[in-house]
Parts: sequence; structure tokens; C-alpha cells
Amino acid sequence: MLDVTDLTVRYGDTVAVDGVTLHVADGEVVVVLGPSGCGKSSLLRAVAGLEPPASGSILLAGEDLAGRRPDQRGVGLAFQDHALFPHRTVADNVAFGPRMRGWSTADVRQRVAEVLTLVDLTGYDQRRVTELSGGEAQRVALARALAPRPRLLMLDEPLGSLDRGLRDRLLVELPRVFAESGATVLHVTHDQDEALTLADRVAVMRAGRIAQIGTPDELWRAPTDAGVARFLGLHQLLPGQADATGVTTALGHLRVTTDQHGDVLALLLPGALDLDPSGEITGQVAARRFAGDHHVLHLRVAGTELEVPVRGLDAPRPGDEVTLRLDHRLVRVLPEE
Repeated sequence: MLDVTDLTVRYGDTVAVDGVTLHVADGEVVVVLGPSGCGKSSLLRAVAGLEPPASGSILLAGEDLAGRRPDQRGVGLAFQDHALFPHRTVADNVAFGPRMRGWSTADVRQRVAEVLTLVDLTGYDQRRVTELSGGEAQRVALARALAPRPRLLMLDEPLGSLDRGLRDRLLVELPRVFAESGATVLHVTHDQDEALTLADRVAVMRAGRIAQIGTPDELWRAPTDAGVARFLGLHQLLPGQADATGVTTALGHLRVTTDQHGDVLALLLPGALDLDPSGEITGQVAARRFAGDHHVLHLRVAGTELEVPVRGLDAPRPGDEVTLRLDHRLVRVLPEE
């Protein structure tokens, strides 16, 4: 559906998007994940026609979008700040796109009812948007973007302004909305949970380039480098020396398969470490953090600080000695930074 090839976007001397190539299949949800300033919103705006590319091409359903205005591209947009018309009703906001495209009154009315049902806002058509909660306003913005049946739906940090409860509810609802609408989706966010929950594939963006792209499971289990790992929330990285038999770290020799040699980083995936009286690693609890249904232990192990989640209320306390088991299958060897 969407083919972006060697796309570059500049703001004066600053390169915001640096030779990005990205393909999104029909009906696929691709989330571009990255920190503020990495170029993800500039990429989306270039696809939407809101920023002129310095070079490269953008094709939608095989059609070159060069020179087309945003309203000629067949895309739907929803932003973090909703950008709703404040003194109009929900129905008027949702109907804006179809009316601009010359739909008949009957077709507009029918489509408004369809998309409000889709986003679970049936009966809200005559409410003013100033009367809505943040979550309701965001769903109206999504309905407005979907109303003209865009070939591509683009979302720019759509959940960023919501509180945790509303955000979590929409994270549950959005996959259903995407599936029922049949939309092809390009979604940008800085939030790892949002990306991993919503995406068929995640493109991790850094300094204007895509550092890695893959399914959420592929990225989680095999990040290409320490930067990608850290941005996914995987931060337990140990310096080590790799050879044909594995990698030697402060935790000892880890039996992992790697084709790398010399200085490397050993990434401990979630679940790699667990409390076990029969384990081979000993450490001391430096701190304990309550995390709802579990505690997170901050440990000092062989001069290294590590974290281990522990379920139950009777977790070891600061100062306690603990014994750990390491599952070598959950260790990945990454290049040294």
C-alpha cells in the first residue's frame, strides 16, 4: 500500500529524515517508534504532504504522491492534540472529510453513524466536542480520520496526551478499530508499550534513520544493537568478551551462540535471571521497589547492578543475600557501542 524509498527531509541544514525506506502492506499496522527529535513525525508529515521531501519517493497504492496536496492523497490524519473544531458537534467534526469530498447528505449521515459505532461513541453525534473527556475527544479524532475511508490512516502520538487509564483502554480498543475498518495504518509514537501492543511490525527510528524493523516479538527477542534494546526497555547489558564458546562477563562464562569475537555486550532478556536457592550466582539486594503485583529487586552482583522481578509480598529486603539462576537461552550478544 505504502512505499517510501530513500526519503530525506531537511529543515535548513538539519536532516530530519535521512534516506528512509519503508514499505507498509495493505491492511498492515506499522508503528514507527523513537525518541523525540528522531524524525518520526517528519516522516509522517512528508507522507501526508505537510512537509516537502528533499529527495526520495512516496507511492501510495502504486501512485506517486509527488506534487499532490494533502487533500489529494487519500490519507487520514489524527494527532495528539485532536485538532477538532471546538464549537461544532461530534457529527459535524466527523462529517468534515466526506463533505469536503462531495459526498451526498445521506451518505455522510450513514458514514458518521458507522464510524461513531466503530469507535464506541454511538449517540454522541449531537454533543459538542467541548463536552467530551480526553478519551472521547481522541476517539472522535480517530472517527474523523476514518470517515472518508482513507487508503492510509496516519496517527501521530494519538495517545500521548491521555492519562494512563484512558490510554490503556484505547490500547485495547484500537486493534479492533483497525481490524474492523480494514485500515492500513502508519502510527508514530515514543511509547514502547504502545508500539509493541498495536503493531504488526515496529520500525525503530534513531537520528533520522530506521535502526531496525520487525515484528514486536522479533525486536524484543533479537534487537540489533544496544540502542534499540534500551529504547525497547531492555537495559540489562553487561560488557563481555566473546569467542566461539560464548561470552565471558562479570556473571561468568555464558554459554551462548555467537559469531562475534572480542568486546561485546551481553543482553539479559526479561526472565533471564530468577531467584533460585540452587543457582550459581550470588548477590545482595541494594533496593526493593513495589510494582503492584510484584517487587523489583535492585541487586549488586559481582560489581554489576541488575534488576530481578519477584512475585509475592515476601520479597527479599535491602541487605539480604540472594542466589540467582541464569537462563543462558535468554542472553543475546550485541556489538559493543
